[in-house]
Order: sequence, then structure tokens, then C-alpha cells
Amino acid sequence: MMKKQPNMNVGAALLFLFFCLLFFVLLFRFVSIQVSGEAAGQPLAAKAQQKYLREGVLEAKRGTIYDRNGEVIAEDTASYTLVAILDESMTTNKKDPQHVVDKEMTSRELAKYIDLEESEIFRILSKEGPFQVEFGPAGKDIALQTKQEIEELKLPGITFIRESKRFYPNGIFASHVIGYVDTEEGGTKPVGQLGIEKSLNDVLTGKNGKIEYESDLWGYLLPKGDEKITPAQHGKDVYLTLDKKIQTFVEEALNVVDKEYKPTKMIAIVADPDTGEILAMGQRPTFHPKTREGIADTWHNEAVENSFEPGSTMKIFTLAAALEEQVLNLNETFQSGSYKPTKNSKAIHDHNYVGWGQISYLEGIQRSSNTAIAKIVQDKLGFEKYREYLTSFGFDKPTGIELPNEASGKIVYQYPLDKITTGYGQGTAITPIQQIQAATAVAGNGSMLKPQIINKIIDPQTDEVIQKAEPVVVGKPISENTAKEVREVLETVITSPKGTGKKYHIDGYQVAGKTGTANMTENGRYLTGPNDYVFSFLGMAPADDPQLVVYVAVQQPEIDSYSEGSTPVSLVFNQIMKNSLQYLKIQPTQQEKAKIVKVPDAVGMSADQAASKIVELGAEAVVLGNGKQITRQLPEKGQQLLEGEKVILVTDSEPTVPDMSGWSLRDVMKIANLMKLELNMTGSGYVVRQNLQAGAKLSEGDYLVVHLLPHNQKEEPVVPESEELMALEEQENKD
Repeated sequence: MMKKQPNMNVGAALLFLFFCLLFFVLLFRFVSIQVSGEAAGQPLAAKAQQKYLREGVLEAKRGTIYDRNGEVIAEDTASYTLVAILDESMTTNKKDPQHVVDKEMTSRELAKYIDLEESEIFRILSKEGPFQVEFGPAGKDIALQTKQEIEELKLPGITFIRESKRFYPNGIFASHVIGYVDTEEGGTKPVGQLGIEKSLNDVLTGKNGKIEYESDLWGYLLPKGDEKITPAQHGKDVYLTLDKKIQTFVEEALNVVDKEYKPTKMIAIVADPDTGEILAMGQRPTFHPKTREGIADTWHNEAVENSFEPGSTMKIFTLAAALEEQVLNLNETFQSGSYKPTKNSKAIHDHNYVGWGQISYLEGIQRSSNTAIAKIVQDKLGFEKYREYLTSFGFDKPTGIELPNEASGKIVYQYPLDKITTGYGQGTAITPIQQIQAATAVAGNGSMLKPQIINKIIDPQTDEVIQKAEPVVVGKPISENTAKEVREVLETVITSPKGTGKKYHIDGYQVAGKTGTANMTENGRYLTGPNDYVFSFLGMAPADDPQLVVYVAVQQPEIDSYSEGSTPVSLVFNQIMKNSLQYLKIQPTQQEKAKIVKVPDAVGMSADQAASKIVELGAEAVVLGNGKQITRQLPEKGQQLLEGEKVILVTDSEPTVPDMSGWSLRDVMKIANLMKLELNMTGSGYVVRQNLQAGAKLSEGDYLVVHLLPHNQKEEPVVPESEELMALEEQENKD
């Protein structure tokens, strides 16, 4: 029998003591953790919560932009990007592949749904190395229906990434007013760029929410796990004052002129003068808010961000100031042609250079005489008083419209010449939106209304109205009576044969307005090309109670002559104004058809009796000479003519030359035939100049030279060489 070694007993005892000590340490640790809930100073419950608690983002929706009638202009929509997974490691079950297996078949099927050739799709799917691939622009912005159709094919490895995209359903539509949305540099957050998207970015941008939930190690929701949801706060919806229908009229009219005349710039604004609300605002160049195509041509809203010389549309407000101060008698006459503010200053000239002789101020406004305005500013109003009106009409500060980067007017008012040229829109620069604001005073009761582009802002989650626009009166530069009188004068600019605005006549509607022509400048000097101008028109209708104010400006259209500048402007203005009035159901004025009358036998009658007889029939009598009895007439008795047509009556005294301004060629030929004149003519349309002075003696065989222009076209400027031509014509007549 073997004897136990003493060392073994000692070793066993030590081992037993070691395990007992370890057990007590573990027991102590277990009890302390149970009691304190901490290990190494860290709360175990919090660590477990952190490990198994997952968080998801609840994406906020950007606010929708609507027109005044609730038509969508910009909204967030779901967009899908097509993705193909190429990495074979994604497939763990060959019966359920998660990567592209058959590249030829996949290419053939996808080519039916996206705008890429089958060969190009196959090339993309054959790339070596990438985990997944996309298909460029053709694979982006996939519509939901297309996505669903592709998913039904169950193509292995083909999947989609869902994104939220800004959608502009109307395409090019007040693009610089609306703006667009893009992600900020280096991030993924969408930010408004330009227009309303920029100025109301904080209002339109919502705040993402989140959901917190407990999951297992693989991320699956635990059956009895806690959930904590912080709802997303969606962006506010914005309703603009724009009217989709009227804005469409603007875009269509601009497209027509842009295609035909190719101007460098165009601007069109439509406003409600009773509220100051902007119903439409468009420009060229413009851009597509989705593709950004065209945006490099101009980043500016030309109607708000740029000021320029307005030209003769400024005469509206100079006239209004003079009538308000009661310093202007429209029937008073002045010498047109040129005017020198001081002895040493440069003379200003009317647009035909030589003027029209001694004419009334009313005719001066109709003919857009710079000389008339110069005399009104310096001799009638005075420089200090006129400067006060420039401020009253808001030309020296921004309007405050809710669009970014609004510019202010730049009034140049240092020297007498500066002050006078400001009166007819040269030297001083103002913005189109400032002109619209000032025009609301003339179109209404004298109160000037702030232009507004925001109608209301609504919280889409509660339907609460956050902001509602109300008309804001920013001044009352003129009285209601003055506003009415100004409109009456401006209406004659369109209706008078001597007016420059005949081209802006709209059948059935009374239009009041003023043409404008401003020289383009370069390096501080005025350009002299035939199209180096900004041609414009500021008009309102119906003239007696305007429902709309429309401003149109066309810069440097492709035309052959300065005198053609009003043609592209009128094409835009007339289409917008007429269509908008009809859309708003503004009833046109009923117009009677012209009657046909028979010419009476006036020979042998007294001049007064013959004239009265003809006027009673609705025709116009033109009496040549101061005699008592009529000796000849044309048309002859019994002939038919339209109501309003002219009948030429020759008395038994020496006949005199009538003023033939605005006459048709047919009426001029009556004079020529009756008096056996040698008639020469240039142009076509209606008389704008004649070589024989009105009131001068008229003899058989005289040379009559007339210059005609179309009824709706402004007279071409007369340069000094034309004065020589007129002198030659007069000399030819004497010879």
C-alpha cells in the first residue's frame, strides 16, 4: 500500500482556497452589480438600451406652392432612381439571387422602360468592380407607375432608391418668381434658390421627426419593445397672388415675340390695381426649374432686381404731378421741337427732332413730346416740387415685394438737365415693379398700393392660416379726380390720330397708357443702332375703371428701324390684356358698326349750311377757304361713303391747306384730285408729315408731299438730313 505524499495534500488545499476566493469575488461582483446597476462606472441599463435601441427618420415634406386658385405650382413628390447590384456576395441563396445574374436579359427588359439603348445598359451592367451601378439621367426620376412595372418583372439585382424631389408641373412658369430647390453644397438638405423658394425657404422647409424603437441584434422590432415617435413638422403651404391662367397668357405672348424678334430681354407684369397683387410676372431669358436649362443666361428677376431708364412711361407720373398741383392747362400751347434748360446747357429735342410747331400740352402728351415735359418740370412744377413727387410715387426706395434682392431706383437729380430728363425717363433708373406700384395710384383712387406676391400661408397639418395678405396703402400721391383726369389723357394717347399708342388699341376695350423708349448705354454713352433701345408700354384697362395694369418692356429686338419698336411690345401687351380681360369676364364696350351714308349735293350751299348737313349724316366736313359759298365738293353728290369719312368742300375764296395729320391716303387723294395737286407720298398708312403748311394758300398744280406710317406705328425720328429733304420739297413746290 502506497503512502500519500504530504505535498499533494498541501496543493489540494491551496487549490480549494483559490476557488473559494474566486467564487466569493464573483458573488460579490454579482451582488454589487445587482444592487448598483453599474459596471466600471457605466450604467448597464443605459448601455443595453443604447445597444438595442434603434432610431429612424420621419422625413418632413417641403411646403407646396399654389397659385391664388389652389393650382399647384411646386410640390414635393416621390422620385425613384434605378439601381443594379453587381456584387455576387449579396447572393446567399442561389435560388433567390440578389445580384444581376443574366445581364443580356436584364438589359433587354430595362431598355423597354428607360431611355437607354440595350447595348448601353449591357455596358453599364458589365462593369468590373463596383458593388452597384446607376444608369445616369435615364435612370433617375423614375415615375411610380414605371417603377411598379419594372418590379413586376422580378429582375434579380434590380432595385430602386426612393428620394423626395421638387416637382414643377407647369415647366417654364414664372421661373424667376418661383425659383427652384437644390441641395446645399456638401450636404443633402434641400435649400431654395431664387424667388419664393429662396425668400420663404424657412417657411417652406419642415423639420424632420424621428422614431425610436427597441430591436434585437439583427435590427428586428422586439415584440414588446417600447416606441417613441417625434412627428415630422411639415413645411407651410404658400398661396401666391399669381393666377395660373393669366401667367400662361404671359408665357405664351413672350414665347411668340421671343421667337420672332429675338430680343436680348423681355419683361411682362400684370397687377390688380385695387389690391396691389401681382397676377403674373414673366421674363426672357428664363429657365426650366427642373432641368435648370437656360439659367446661365440670367440669374436675376429682371422686374425686381434690375433698374433701368424707363423712357416715356415716366411721363405718366410727371403729368399726374402737374395736374395734381393744378399748374397745367392741357389746352395751353407751347413751341415744340427743342428746349434749353439754361443758356449754356445742351438742348433737348422731341423724338422727331424738329417737333410739330405750336401745339397744346394735350397734344404734346399724345405725341410724347420731351419738350412738353421739360417745360412742365421746369416752368410749371419747379424742380423742388417735382422731386417731392418722385418720392411720393416711391421711386427712390424698394417696394418691399416678397422677392429676394429687390433693387431701388437711382434718381439722378443734380443739374437742371438731369432734373428735366428725369421727367421723361432718361438719366434716372427705376425698376419695373416700382412703375407698377406707382401706376396703382393712377389706375385707382390716387392711393398707391404695395405690390404683393404672397396671398396666404397655411399650416397643412392644422389648416391654420398663418399669414393672410391685405391691401397695403403706401402713399396717396394724387387725388381721385387727378387719377381720373390722367387716365382720360392717357386714353387719348391710344385713340387720337396724333397719339403714339395707337398700336395698343384693343377692340371692345378702352385702354389708357403710355409708350416708352429708352436708349441703351454702353461705357456711359448712348448707343445709336436702330434697335438699341428698351421699348415699353405701361397700360391699364378698362380706362374708366381699370381692373388690370400691365407693363411690358422689350430690349433690343431684331428690327430694322427705331419706329418698329412698338410692334413687339404691342404683340405682348395686347395678347395679355385682351385675354386676361376676357378670362376675368370684363365685358367689352358695345360698338356700333359704321353706317354707309349718301353724300348730299352741297354745291351752292353756304359753307356753314353744307358743313352742318354733312355732319348730321355722320361724315366729316373739311372746308377749304373762307368763302361763303361752296363751289366744288368731293365725293360728289349721291356717292356712298362710310360714316366718319371726310367730304372735301371748296369755297368761292382762295382755298387753304388743311392739317392732314392722321388722314388716310384715300382722304389725301380727295384733296389732290379736287385741287389738281401733284401728289407724292412715302410709306403707307396714315399721314404723319406734310410739306405744305396748314393754313397756307393752296393753288392748283402745287406739289403735295406726305409721309405715311401704319395706324399703329410711332413716327420715325427725323434726323437733320430729313430737314434738308423737307426744304427741297418746299423749294420744289415754289419752283
